[in-house]
Amino acid sequence: MDARLDFFGNALAAKFARYINSANKVIADSTLPHATQELVKLRASQINGCGFCTDMHYKDAVHAGEDAVRLNLVAAWREATMFTDAERAALELAEQGTRIADAAGGVTDEAWTEASKHYDEDQLAALVSLIALINTYNRMNVLVRQPAGGYQPGQFG
Repeated sequence: MDARLDFFGNALAAKFARYINSANKVIADSTLPHATQELVKLRASQINGCGFCTDMHYKDAVHAGEDAVRLNLVAAWREATMFTDAERAALELAEQGTRIADAAGGVTDEAWTEASKHYDEDQLAALVSLIALINTYNRMNVLVRQPAGGYQPGQFG
């Protein structure tokens, strides 16, 4: 399957991508643990059905030293025992923030309170920004049907 639009070959789309990639660098350089960032990106991408991002974030996480078993269990994080309480709080916030349309009230106070027990204000800002950003990336890739499977770690920076 070919993408509907070459996002990197189109001048306007490429310019937009450069801006959001800059936002991603701010988050990547934050104090939010890198492992948590990868878990959140992977889980949101799974929920959104973005094969390209799911493939990319899985490979990036493995390349960075993340355990493949943990990554394989991200979709079942509630039942898996290898995630920390902080990671569970981040994954819950990511799920609720990704499934906003499914919940009339958006993110629950309970999910926010639990996340705030584990992350300081800057980390929460990074986490909220990351959830919003990965959902943006997912939507772009799903809209243009960006094919999965060809990504190599380090390909985009």
